[in-house]
Amino acid sequence: MVETGNHNHGGAAPPLPPPPNLAVSRGPTWAPVEQLQQLHYCIQSNPRWVEAVILAFEHYIVTLGTIVLVANTLVPRMGGDHGDKARVIQSLLFMSGVNTLLQTLVGSRLPSVMGASWAFIVPVLSIINDTADGNFSTEHDRFLYIMRTIQGSLIVSSFINIILGFSKVWGNLTRFLSPLIIVAYVSVLGLGLFLRGFPMLANCVEIGLPTLILFVLSQQYLKQIVPNADTVLERYSLLLCIGLSWTFAAILTVAGAYNNVGEQTKLSCRTDRAYLLTSAPWIKIPYPFQWGTPIFKASHIFGMMGATLVSSVESTGAFYAAARLSGATPPPAHVISRSIGLHGLGLLLEGIIGSAVGTTASIENIGLFGVTRIGSRRVVQISTGFMIFFSIFGKFGAFFASIPLPIFAGIYCVLLGIVVAVGISFTQFVNTNSMRNQYVLGLSLFLGISVAEYFVLNTTSDGHGPVKSNAGWFNDILNAIFSSPPTVAVIVGVFLDNTLEAKKSAAERGVPWWKPFQERKGDARNEEFYSFPIRFAEFIPSRFL
Repeated sequence: MVETGNHNHGGAAPPLPPPPNLAVSRGPTWAPVEQLQQLHYCIQSNPRWVEAVILAFEHYIVTLGTIVLVANTLVPRMGGDHGDKARVIQSLLFMSGVNTLLQTLVGSRLPSVMGASWAFIVPVLSIINDTADGNFSTEHDRFLYIMRTIQGSLIVSSFINIILGFSKVWGNLTRFLSPLIIVAYVSVLGLGLFLRGFPMLANCVEIGLPTLILFVLSQQYLKQIVPNADTVLERYSLLLCIGLSWTFAAILTVAGAYNNVGEQTKLSCRTDRAYLLTSAPWIKIPYPFQWGTPIFKASHIFGMMGATLVSSVESTGAFYAAARLSGATPPPAHVISRSIGLHGLGLLLEGIIGSAVGTTASIENIGLFGVTRIGSRRVVQISTGFMIFFSIFGKFGAFFASIPLPIFAGIYCVLLGIVVAVGISFTQFVNTNSMRNQYVLGLSLFLGISVAEYFVLNTTSDGHGPVKSNAGWFNDILNAIFSSPPTVAVIVGVFLDNTLEAKKSAAERGVPWWKPFQERKGDARNEEFYSFPIRFAEFIPSRFL
């Protein structure tokens, strides 16, 4: 028998020979690109007015799906009827339009839609649970009490964002970010919403799955077959798919396909189970304290503060994704501070008007930029007109709110996937061959999904999560924070990235490329994308710009 290898059994093994030089080019090497080059319209360029209006309507439809989902989840548990649900949808839609307009004009200046935030579900469920044994004469009275409590909690908790934003503390915190963290941060924004994708689609697979397939085929493959139709299909296939799937669902409903199925299937598949058209008012303008005098309870206010912080974290990550898909540079720290401060003012307005939840930057609408290749600020601003109009004229808005949610889920599968890919695109600015970077990135991604999923799976229907102490407000804060995948990912990532050989590996983390964008005058394009129009700058103190 022939022996090979080291015969010095008593000593250490000799070092392995150096690996062969593998840095041989076997194909094209793509240089990092700071701004996407295949956008048809970027943040400051505008399509024709007719196209802009149609694209704005698409943003309205995408926003509406999330709002209806939130209302369907919360209002029945509050004790509200179909009329109450219609009014909640109107209020959420109205405030989404107002806050989106404020952000695009004054706040982040990015084309990001502010939609209903899922982060507020945990504290709202806690408020619902506290009223379960209350002495109310009717369920409608219980609904009004809960809405008044939500109003008071939102009003007080909004000052957290106002203080963190306008004091510039939040922007200074973002200086601990690097492109390596942005990869996990933005990617988990999309991955963390996977329940709005195929799981919700599967509630009525016969209309949800055709929507997904038709959307992909028409948007990506049909344009290769039909000559000179690629631009039209890229931009407007979303409306085409929703219209066809909605018609198909109506035909199945009329034909009796869902007459002998379970109640949950009827709610998901039938087009006549929303009852919004019959219950929504023709005209109703949301007004301050429409549900009554706000109720302020310390336990619920502290719980709402946790959700407010989570919505700020999610909005910040969404702003980085929106900047990439609209052709802008990463937003500087002072812009992030300004936007979060204005987000706090938006939450204050939502508490005054009486929204069921607060708002955050909509991830689905950011994905729509990637699908249509249009990140125009003007398009998003026009979409606020649809939101406000349909929130006032309730019957018209209720018509579109009756679209079955599995249809939206089929669309969201594509839109959320785009956001995940945008996060991955930031890897071009870091050294992905670094074992240190792989460790930080892998742990941030995995724990962001794994920890948040643990908290979601162990949260009961009445809002009780894994954290169970004698202080309910403390439970709500921690359960809200750790139920958010991007919040967990950014906490883990920032800690590891700034404690594991941070200075030594600055170049590998992409810090030299990233740092100029975080300064007010670090890059000339910052002023181009994020500065106020002169008519606003004349009236706003420079310290807030």
